[in-house]
Amino acid sequence: MRGPLLWVLWDVKDTLLRVRRSVGEQYCQEARRTAGFSLNPTVAEGAFRQSFDQYSKLYPNYGIDQGLGGKPWWMGVVRDTFSLCGVEDPALLDRLAHNLYHGFCSPDNWEVYPDSVRTLESISSLGLRQGVVSNFDKRLEGILQGCGLLSHFSFLLTSEEAGIAKPDPAIFQQALEKCGFPAASVAHIGDHYVNDYLTSRSLGLHGYLLDRQGRNKFPDVPPLHRLKTLDELPARLKQEMDQM
Repeated sequence: MRGPLLWVLWDVKDTLLRVRRSVGEQYCQEARRTAGFSLNPTVAEGAFRQSFDQYSKLYPNYGIDQGLGGKPWWMGVVRDTFSLCGVEDPALLDRLAHNLYHGFCSPDNWEVYPDSVRTLESISSLGLRQGVVSNFDKRLEGILQGCGLLSHFSFLLTSEEAGIAKPDPAIFQQALEKCGFPAASVAHIGDHYVNDYLTSRSLGLHGYLLDRQGRNKFPDVPPLHRLKTLDELPARLKQEMDQM
């Protein structure tokens, strides 16, 4: 027997908000501002991807198990990115890394999707509580505060705080403990097929896959589980609630 729907859990990046400009563009802007030199944004983007992928492989989930954490992990990624772009001065690398790490705390670097706030408000009006389960570091609370979204959530659970990252089911188990209700009473929305949709559904949550581009890359996702915009979500949740 299914329980009543009481909670909605959210992914954040590329679900509720996104980076305002490409990483390559923002790294180039910081290079001009801090040191007065120019980089090609495409080159910077490629260097970032190489550095990010290497760190993700060597030190998954911000290197928590290796004793790192979000700030040293990200500063290492930034330093290596600029090193690949030809920057050699250690002091300059540290300054660029410090500035970019703190710069990404600012709402100036993030864009809230137009449908996010009204959807969060509509879900609250249904009497549902909301929380966050995100592969993110400790800066998330400040980012959500600066973007005007924090007040919608009863709790935030980042992968840095949890010590584990999606798609590990254990991070969802931690979130369910915070909710205080079983999976059948909880929905989860995110843009990643494995991390958000498959993992949440495997645990019995009401998982929804956000596909803003309408690419329909995963034919096994039923139409009722797929969202092109967040505006579609409140009616889907209301339907779930009426069936219980």
